[in-house]
Amino acid sequence: MNSDIGDKSIAELISTLPEEERLILRLHLVNSVSTSEIASKLGVPERAVISVIASGKSRLIGMISKGNL
Repeated sequence: MNSDIGDKSIAELISTLPEEERLILRLHLVNSVSTSEIASKLGVPERAVISVIASGKSRLIGMISKGNL
């Protein structure tokens, strides 16, 4: 990998996200916890979890496209 682009892993990029996105994305993407389980654990509507996952993924894609991975 080109050192100008950086050598960050997805986990390192996730760690730079706001706390709520970081927590939910780690549970969903890393630990394979379903959106309904996350919603239940956090006491929030499932649609809120789905929304946070979508925005977090979008933010990660933006970081990757800017060469942060």
